[in-house]
Amino acid sequence: MTLVDTHAHLDSPEFDGEVPQLLDRAAAAGVTRILSVGTDGTSSRRALALAERHPGVHAVVGWHPGHASEAPQDLRAELRALAAHPRVAAIGECGLDYYRLPSRVGTGGPGEDAAVKAQQARIFEQQLEVAGELGLNVVIHTREAWADTVAQFAPHAGRIRAVFHCFAGGPDELETVRRLGSLVSFTGIVTFKNGGAVRAALAAAMPGGYMLETDCPYLAPEPHRGRRCEPAHVRPIAERAAEVTGRPLEAVAAETSRTAESFFRGLGRG
Repeated sequence: MTLVDTHAHLDSPEFDGEVPQLLDRAAAAGVTRILSVGTDGTSSRRALALAERHPGVHAVVGWHPGHASEAPQDLRAELRALAAHPRVAAIGECGLDYYRLPSRVGTGGPGEDAAVKAQQARIFEQQLEVAGELGLNVVIHTREAWADTVAQFAPHAGRIRAVFHCFAGGPDELETVRRLGSLVSFTGIVTFKNGGAVRAALAAAMPGGYMLETDCPYLAPEPHRGRRCEPAHVRPIAERAAEVTGRPLEAVAAETSRTAESFFRGLGRG
């Protein structure tokens, strides 16, 4: 039985000097492949360097909406150059995030909110364009911006697929993603006491329609909640998924691994 962590941040400072040990613990838990996801140009290059050093690691390169203000006016050339590397499996994480708009954190009002949203939409659109050009799928981040994220991605759905990572919606949102021909990915939230809506979505998800991830170092699942998350924690997430879906753990592992192999470029080659 093998598992895939489809979303990790191995370049996080919390993992400095410890990646080989993280990978050993992951392998002991059955997690043999990990997608290390970039959040800006520097982070993406670090993820790619990790993928070059460690056979079980692949990189996802892109700009997180939270870093939109730091992004170049046009990031497409840089992104194309990064994505040309054979260890790059997808573009992302990209998307929209309205959680910390200026009006919410006390640094501005509606005008400043509109400017931030426009910046995020600009770099999201550029990444969708590059993904379409290169035939790569995208890893989408959305937080308190569901309708706008779906609306911006929808015109691209015929050319590329998306995984809506760290999925926090319910069955209705899951159906929206399915109609777009895309996927969701479940984190440790499925183990949380307040994760009822997410578990309902998981119960409704068809094999082939979802993957598993840690989003480490964040969102450690029970029984590790409150501590640093790491790729080995895909195992308890998979165990909870097996309980929720009523399927054997081995079947959940096999199905989600096959789904990841079909979604991410080069993942099936190790």
